[in-house]
Amino acid sequence: MFKQSEGVLARVSQQLSKLEKRDWELWVIISIAGVLVSGGLLAILFRAAFKEDSVHFEITVSRPLVIGLFVLLALLNTYLVTKRFEVRRLREQIISSALQNQLTEQQSFTDPLTEIYNRRSLDRIAGQFISQARRRQTALTFLMVDADRFKQINTRFGHLTGDFVLAEIASVLKTSIRGSDAAVRYGGDEFLILLAETTSTGADIVVQRINAKLQEWNEAGQLEDFRVSLSIGVAEWRDGQTLDEVLDGADHKMYEQKDVAASARPV
Repeated sequence: MFKQSEGVLARVSQQLSKLEKRDWELWVIISIAGVLVSGGLLAILFRAAFKEDSVHFEITVSRPLVIGLFVLLALLNTYLVTKRFEVRRLREQIISSALQNQLTEQQSFTDPLTEIYNRRSLDRIAGQFISQARRRQTALTFLMVDADRFKQINTRFGHLTGDFVLAEIASVLKTSIRGSDAAVRYGGDEFLILLAETTSTGADIVVQRINAKLQEWNEAGQLEDFRVSLSIGVAEWRDGQTLDEVLDGADHKMYEQKDVAASARPV
């Protein structure tokens, strides 16, 4: 989703195109050199063959000319081979550098624990989603997701288990959305989902999918005598709203749902 990634790929494509042009120019040099050498040899042959009325193929060439010809061919071949290896090395360096830059950029905007986008990337991602929704005049919905009673998990099972649960929640979220959507670790145990071209009604389907996957996870007995649950607030972006405004709306609805769940939970 990052425009910078697209810019990196565009620059790499341009650099590779330049290298391909240099490669093509080398082949042109090879062809021209071959034509010149062949033409020179043919000129010598024809001159010797039609020197008299009969055709003769006895050729006498001075030693310096032969030596010079072989030296010229050797130098030309060495030059072309060297340039070919140089072009290949530059191509490998460009590709390797592009991949390394891409990996570095991805790591800087990815949460290492959950392997989804981190908070630093939110403004950038949200800006692109909003720009796309405004340009295409399509819907955009945000889901604010919070793990219920997460402190109890850390207290009862330890922080390592807590980290495991967070990673599992992130996995549930990632597998519940499309490739055109995005999942962000918003805070410690809070997550944010951006659903492109999706209304709040359509987002309810995603919420149902998340809850169904989480139920399967709980039924597998991952935590003894403890069921992980999520509170999810849904807010559809409206043109003219800022990111903070739509996030506040999703956050408010998420806490409303958390309060309802807490009141319904047995004491």
